[in-house]
Amino acid sequence: MNGNPGYSPGGDHETRHLAFEDTSLLPPLFGEHDRNLALIEDRVGVLLVPRGNQVAISGNAEKVAVAENVLRQMYGQLQKGRDLDQGAIEGVIRLAASTGSGDEDAEGEEIVIRTRRKPVIPRSATQRAYLRALEAHDLTFGLGPAGTGKTYLAVAMAVSQLIAGRVDRIILSRPAVEAGENLGFLPGDMREKVDPYLRPLYDALYDMLPGDQVARQLESGEIEIAPLAFMRGRTLANAYVILDEAQNTTPAQMKMFMTRLGENARMVITGDLSQIDLPEGVTSGLAEAAEILRGVRGVSFVHFTARDVVRHPLVSRIVDAYEAHEKHEAGARRGNKGGSGRRQ
Repeated sequence: MNGNPGYSPGGDHETRHLAFEDTSLLPPLFGEHDRNLALIEDRVGVLLVPRGNQVAISGNAEKVAVAENVLRQMYGQLQKGRDLDQGAIEGVIRLAASTGSGDEDAEGEEIVIRTRRKPVIPRSATQRAYLRALEAHDLTFGLGPAGTGKTYLAVAMAVSQLIAGRVDRIILSRPAVEAGENLGFLPGDMREKVDPYLRPLYDALYDMLPGDQVARQLESGEIEIAPLAFMRGRTLANAYVILDEAQNTTPAQMKMFMTRLGENARMVITGDLSQIDLPEGVTSGLAEAAEILRGVRGVSFVHFTARDVVRHPLVSRIVDAYEAHEKHEAGARRGNKGGSGRRQ
C-alpha cells in the first residue's frame, strides 16, 4: 500500500515480514480493498504491503512492532471466530499503542466478558483497568466523557454476573434531571414518562441479551430499570447495581443511593463531570463523592479521557477540542479577574 500521510521512515527504519498460515482469514484480516491495512497505516504511521499470505511492515522500529502486534491480535480474534469491525480494530490499535499487549494483560491472559449475544473485550488500556476494578471492588466509579464505554462495560459485567449466577438481579438507574418536578405532567404511565431517560440502558442490554430474554427478565424483576427516585428506602442485596449519569445527582441523592448497597451486591457509578445538568448553584453528588470517598477501602475510581473514546474517531477529537476551549475560557476568566483586582 502507499500514499499513507502518517508514514515516516525516520532514523530507526526497519522492515518486518509477517506470515499468516490460514489464508481463509486473509480477506477479513486485510478488509475489503485492504481497508483494514489502510486503517492500521493511518493510526500507527507505518507502511503495509500485502503479498500472498504475508505483509511487509515498514517504518520506525517501535511503530513496526506496534503494527505487528496489532495484526497478530486481529488474526487471533479471527481464529476465535470474532468479527473485526472498525471499532474492534481501533480498540486493538489503541491497546497495542499504549501497552504493546493488545487485548491481553501483562500475564498474557485475555480479558473477555461473556454475554448471550457476543463477547465484550476492552478497547483501551483504561477500559482494561476499569474491568479489573469492576472485578475487584464492591463500589467502582467510572468517570469521564461520553463514548468511553463506562456504562456499556458495566452493563456487560452485570449481565455476565447474572448469567454466571453470582447475582440474582441487575438494577440499572439514572436520575431523570430534565424532567425535574414536572414528571407528572408528561403523557403516559410512570414507565412511559421515565423511559426516554433510561433508553441508553435498554440499548446496552439488548446488545448483550436476546430481546425476548430481556423482556422476560424485565417482567420477572431479574432486570430492573428505574429512575433514581425509586431507589429510596430499599436495600439492594444479591444484585449488580449501576447508576448512570451520576453527575446529575445531588449530594443527598448520591449518599442515599450508595447506602442502598446490601449483602452480596456490587455497585457501579458512572458519570461525566463536564456535563452537569443540575440547576446553577447545586453541587453535583458525583463530584462530592469523588472527593469524600477517595482512599476508602473497597472503593475504586477509574478516570477515562478523550483517548478512550471508542465511538467514531472524530468524537475523540471533538472532546479534545471542547476541553481545550474550556481550559482557554477558564484561563481568560482568571486573567480578567486578576486584571480587575489590579485596577482596583
